[in-house]
Amino acid sequence: MTILVFASSLLGTMAIGMPIAFALLLAGVALMHYLDIFDPQIIAQNIINGADSFPLMAVPFFMLAGELMNTGGLSKRIVNVALAAVGHVKGGLGYVAILAACVISALSGSAVADAAALSALLVPMMVKAGHSKPRSAGLIAASSVIGPIIPPSIGFVIFGVIGGVSITKLFLAGLVPGLIIGVALALAWWWEVRKEDLVPPPRQSPRELGRALIDGAWALMLPVIIIVGLKLGVFTPTESAVVAAVYSLFVATCVYRELKIGELYGVFVTAAKTTAVVMFLVAAALVSSWLITVSDIASDLVALLQPLMDNQTLLLLAIMAVVIIVGTAMDMTPTILVLTPVLMPIIKSAGIDPVYFGVLFIVNNSIGLITPPVGTVLNVVSGVARIGMEDLIKAVWPFMLVQFVALLLMVLFPELVMWPARLIGH
Repeated sequence: MTILVFASSLLGTMAIGMPIAFALLLAGVALMHYLDIFDPQIIAQNIINGADSFPLMAVPFFMLAGELMNTGGLSKRIVNVALAAVGHVKGGLGYVAILAACVISALSGSAVADAAALSALLVPMMVKAGHSKPRSAGLIAASSVIGPIIPPSIGFVIFGVIGGVSITKLFLAGLVPGLIIGVALALAWWWEVRKEDLVPPPRQSPRELGRALIDGAWALMLPVIIIVGLKLGVFTPTESAVVAAVYSLFVATCVYRELKIGELYGVFVTAAKTTAVVMFLVAAALVSSWLITVSDIASDLVALLQPLMDNQTLLLLAIMAVVIIVGTAMDMTPTILVLTPVLMPIIKSAGIDPVYFGVLFIVNNSIGLITPPVGTVLNVVSGVARIGMEDLIKAVWPFMLVQFVALLLMVLFPELVMWPARLIGH
């Protein structure tokens, strides 16, 4: 009955269009009334504690780094490097989009920021080269979800804080799965464009490639700094966010000089608004998280899933199926906030490595960003590329399918995630 009260109140408030943060609060209040422990002070205390977290300081700085990267010319130069490297092969602009998404993801950690940057830069170029506009936009939308997987990742930060899992280990474990998703997208793009009658642009000379690398060197150095710094323990994930923001600010204003001092106010305001939404969600979710613990909902779910507890693969497949369904109706951050406190006790009871589960969970949630009807990234790409949502949804399906296949392989073969994580982590 406890599960029914919580789920029905949460889904009911969301169904009438209430913002998810307020829906989480009202679901918590409904559960408190059911348990006969209603106390406004508990709500206020948990909201304050939810936002008062040092690891969560990474969120505003990664948001800021993403804004600085897009407005300061870092994204553009990364795309130019990818163009010089692989732009000459058939369908080369598609591979450019995938390669650029993998690199840019190590700058912002946000799929929405990556989608906005890549759509504005590459969709017009791909259409001009003769590619279908819906297919081009679909590939860029699918490529953008690599952002929350390859470190640094806002999704990993939130999951690590809510689930009590090492954010550094999550960052290092997410690197190879992100690249696997990239390879899967490249294979899907090759299959999609193999019959297109296109004339690729000429191969750029080694000198032109060298110029592009030199021009983009400052942008390309940031992922190296963050990953090496985390690996060597030079800074924590939270501190890496500050490094990313300060480095992006320095490069955008002093090196590339594409961001003027007068434009900084607008950049900071945009980042602050986005951060406020995320932080309020996190704060509201902690109320529900506390009540889930107090009401022992996790034990009820463990009992329901008891037949699967002895088979980790079946259990993970069942959980991933639930996350896929939830991801069609909820955005990534709310899904992490709602499901993490419910699922973590189940994962620990089944003896599944929390870092391994965290990677699968974030990969699944990332793909959810392009699953209709919510699909935040779909909305961003649709708006920036000026393409109808219906056409975009049809075009993104082949790429989404290979991403789910890659996720399935990670579930069936855990070493795809854990072996590289152990190798990088040591």
